[in-house]
Amino acid sequence: MEVINWYPGHMAKSRRMLAEQLRAVDAVIELCDARAPGATRNPDLDAMARGKARLLILNKADLAEDAATAAWLQFYKRAGLEAMKFDSAAGNPRDAIARITRLTAPAVDRMKARGVNKIIRAMVVGIPNVGKSTYINKLFGRAAAVTGDKPGVTRGRQWVKIGPYLELLDTPGMLWPKLSDQSGARMLAYLGSVRDQALDAESLAEALLSMLMGIAPAAVTERYKLERLVISPTIYGRLIIAPTICDAVTGDSVVSLLERACAGRGWLLPGGRLDTHRGAALVLDEFRAGKLGKITLEWAADAEGDDNKGDG
Repeated sequence: MEVINWYPGHMAKSRRMLAEQLRAVDAVIELCDARAPGATRNPDLDAMARGKARLLILNKADLAEDAATAAWLQFYKRAGLEAMKFDSAAGNPRDAIARITRLTAPAVDRMKARGVNKIIRAMVVGIPNVGKSTYINKLFGRAAAVTGDKPGVTRGRQWVKIGPYLELLDTPGMLWPKLSDQSGARMLAYLGSVRDQALDAESLAEALLSMLMGIAPAAVTERYKLERLVISPTIYGRLIIAPTICDAVTGDSVVSLLERACAGRGWLLPGGRLDTHRGAALVLDEFRAGKLGKITLEWAADAEGDDNKGDG
């Protein structure tokens, strides 16, 4: 698969703006994707937000495996980082507000001792398409920030008043300058945090299907009807021959998972050729929307293993 390394000009601008705005806030609320909590955290943020109250939100928890999310919460607890899971569609905003209030209580108490009712200002940060604006809207109770299912929707800062003494700042999604970990970079691409236009969607979808076959083979097989297909090569691509038990190899040609998915779902061009371009887009969209069920790409045990290797 191609090397993923994407850091356009507006990302550098967002980073400079974030550094400036951090001086004006009391707390930082960082959102990551519960399906890949390690890969979807910006490694630059620890240094940039040093000294600020911190809350990590494992967002989109409804799309991740519950046991995996619980393990990640324990992982961050052991690391001394306040973390909680959140479902932006059905989550209870009171829990998140209570956490923010508790984290910033020392600053509020100091000001109260001086006779001032302090307004807590918290910055919401995260990589593109992790759900920051949707999260803010959930806390606000109605649409207060612009949302979208593609990276790059939030372009500038947006202050949202949650209550008389709490304001949240929505910020543009920001990647870090170099995606040196290609395994993590691919997870960002699978989750839609890197623009699909910057990548080969068919290669990306094929790699995702291969990964998912190792994680949730039954869900993939059922969703894309892989178990009852034979596909035969033609000079234009692949053509469905007959429903029967599938063999991944036909003659001398290896039939890719994406091609098998296109055949199974009937994503065809005129003449029976497989529409792998359309199929790739749909495979990515369906995974991101949770159509294959609760799936976690990255487990806390793997992160702990990496930490142990580093200590050695």
